[in-house]
Amino acid sequence: MDVAEPRRPRVVIVGAGFGGLTVATKLAKADVDVTVLDRHNYHCFQPLLYQVATAELSPADIAWPIRHVLRRQKNARVLLGAVQSIDLENRQVIADTTTVPYDELVLATGVTHSYFGHDEWEKSAPGLKRVEDATIIRRRMLIAFERAELAEDPAERERLLTFAIVGAGPTGVELAGAIIEVARHVMPNEFRHIDPRTSRVILIEAGPRVLPAFPENLSQYTRDSLERMGVEVMTNTRVTNCDDSGVDLEGGRLEAATVIWAAGVVASEAGRWIGAQCDGAGRVIVNKDLSVPGRPEVFVIGDTASVKRDDGSPVPGVAPAAKQMGAYVADVIASRARGAVPPRAFRYHHQGDIATIGRRSAVLKLGFMNLTGLIAWLFWCVAHIYFLIGARNRIAVAFKWVWDFATFQRGARLITDQRDQI
Repeated sequence: MDVAEPRRPRVVIVGAGFGGLTVATKLAKADVDVTVLDRHNYHCFQPLLYQVATAELSPADIAWPIRHVLRRQKNARVLLGAVQSIDLENRQVIADTTTVPYDELVLATGVTHSYFGHDEWEKSAPGLKRVEDATIIRRRMLIAFERAELAEDPAERERLLTFAIVGAGPTGVELAGAIIEVARHVMPNEFRHIDPRTSRVILIEAGPRVLPAFPENLSQYTRDSLERMGVEVMTNTRVTNCDDSGVDLEGGRLEAATVIWAAGVVASEAGRWIGAQCDGAGRVIVNKDLSVPGRPEVFVIGDTASVKRDDGSPVPGVAPAAKQMGAYVADVIASRARGAVPPRAFRYHHQGDIATIGRRSAVLKLGFMNLTGLIAWLFWCVAHIYFLIGARNRIAVAFKWVWDFATFQRGARLITDQRDQI
């Protein structure tokens, strides 16, 4: 009598961000079958999205087809689809395009913008988490200059040339620095009726300082640098409403044609799919091995997971943390597949904090060492080029940065859709 060959464990990974893609690639040599399911067909390098939004890079410079990334991995397949629900009892992921059975499930679905109960603000103040968000912001920024060139009313022209950024974390700081550079150095010689250098870029923060997660001296350095560049920084200022004409602040009204939201995030719907306990931001509270309590076959990683460090502080929602979680979960799954003892509890190793302010300027906290200015900026450039996928993208991005540094030219200033009314 023939005995059927045992089936290999089926590992389904939902989300091909930093965490999900790390799990997939780390399982390349494991005795498992891997399925990566994502609603997009590409992996996006989110730390550089702001450069797409400000016309420094094109989307193709920071995004790669998932199938191309995994093309040589024989035990992996890629499926396009958006998850609708998860059947925990029958171990199935139900998407809009297919139903995928699993033995081990990894949820790495990231976060989206949080408007703190005012989701209606999203239409007027887009956030920056996806390539689509970046192209929307780029389009609105460029259209604002074009409409200002046509405007005859000085008040309307001033509104069109005012850019408000809500939230002064790394994304807000990087956007503010990049937009003021576009206005002051890229655009001036290209318009005849307006002077783009009169543009106002206003960074609005509800807390007492910019970059609140950084040491106070780096926060103050960042604020001083932004203000020297021409950015208006407003701290201790809460936004009470956003609309198509600007923002309402606790201290009054700010008319602005372009409003960008960088003030907060909320986790994806992964917690709802599996009925798990979540924290206030919707992140799934997981065990020390990143599995869901009561469901050892279900893991949640990256920004979707609520994970504590040894001192009780939360693991930050940054790319290195997602990649470390991905590598750890892959080790757990591979160990189970070969009948070995899984590794001990996940431990996060912080690699430092870095944010770029603008051309030649950044802040870096690396252990006990703080760096600012050109040295920190060069470190930021090298680190980001290193983490890009593929030699072509590394070379292309490095060349564009060198060219922009030397000439202040930006070649990605294309308006491909003019539906926005600003």
